[in-house]
Amino acid sequence: MTVDSSAASEPRRSAAGKAGTTGSKTGTKRTTRTTSRTTTSATGTASRTTTRSTTKKSADPELVQLLTPEGKRVKNAEYDAYVAGITPEELRGLYRDMVLTRRFDAEATALQRQGELGLWASLLGQEAAQIGSGRATREDDYVFPTYREHGVAWCRGVDPTNLLGMFRGVNHGGWDPNSNNFHLYTIVIGSQTLHATGYAMGVAKDGADSAVIAYFGDGASSQGDVAESFTFSAVYNAPVVFFCQNNQWAISEPTEKQTRVPLYQRAQGFGFPGVRVDGNDVLACLAVTKWALERARSGEGPTLVEAYTYRMGAHTTSDDPTKYRADEEREAWEAKDPILRLRRYLEAANHADEGFFAELETESEALGRRVREAVRAMPDPDNFAVFENVYADGHALVDEERAQFAAYQASFADVEGA
Repeated sequence: MTVDSSAASEPRRSAAGKAGTTGSKTGTKRTTRTTSRTTTSATGTASRTTTRSTTKKSADPELVQLLTPEGKRVKNAEYDAYVAGITPEELRGLYRDMVLTRRFDAEATALQRQGELGLWASLLGQEAAQIGSGRATREDDYVFPTYREHGVAWCRGVDPTNLLGMFRGVNHGGWDPNSNNFHLYTIVIGSQTLHATGYAMGVAKDGADSAVIAYFGDGASSQGDVAESFTFSAVYNAPVVFFCQNNQWAISEPTEKQTRVPLYQRAQGFGFPGVRVDGNDVLACLAVTKWALERARSGEGPTLVEAYTYRMGAHTTSDDPTKYRADEEREAWEAKDPILRLRRYLEAANHADEGFFAELETESEALGRRVREAVRAMPDPDNFAVFENVYADGHALVDEERAQFAAYQASFADVEGA
């Protein structure tokens, strides 16, 4: 499952986005192979046989690309304007964002393995999609994430340690959504797209020129909530951008089990444009998302952006991707690593030197230590906090439940005192 680095530079949109410009359907073919893997331990040698499937595409997907995997800048007549004024300092900033986000993600994964977090959903491999789109937003835009948008949270100024409280089980989110216009993580698959659409409809009625962006994955694209969001946003011309990170796998379910056409083409059935962007190209993600957000702010309605990327790690730390996908598939995508791609460009253009990379490595390690220390120092939650903010004005049933829980807690004190 590879993307040709020489993909056409012209954007591919659904018919609703631009007359006479359509994306091609991508045929799929699956093969199943059985591999025998032998592992050796201190107690001897054990072998196991696993069956994994490999996904093959009969044609390369069409996508907007500004940086090839080799770090070469390619021209795009329509989207170049959205990154034309970007400075070397801003490019280094994008690189820094991706490196620090990956470092935070790696630390969180390690903390879960050490029993400090109950679960963790890694974004490894999706840094460009998240940083590029996140940096395209304005302060007054509102973001509705799923549970994997750690890079977007970074761009919105949410302290990364706040993201870990929920996964440690000490809070229900850890930040005020209105402080950064970044909604709490949503675990229910796809439901945040409805929240985003409703919020965007409200923004339009208020006459504001801000926009809303909703994140979801390829698996969530099959949810009814997402289809309803598309319908309502189109009918009411809501200023919302639907940003789908197509990382190829909905846990163990490959994309071709979700759709028979490229995901971005679904938009044309609802009457608004869709565009597929190279999700490992931070410049392309920045440019396309800027374009889509400007459409929304100017009253042109919704857009579907499909960031074609790859989940390099497990779906969550409870998952084992080696059971359902081949090593060769991951290796092919490793060659298109989003961080390495931008580094190659920075070095070739003399926009960064070894001093910059060394300083960033030091900053990265400091972030890892800060996150680790902060998580281990998190206090246990107030047992009664769960009853707060359930209703705006209180509720008799909640009061009754609180009293019952208080009596239950008091019973332990009585036993200890006896």
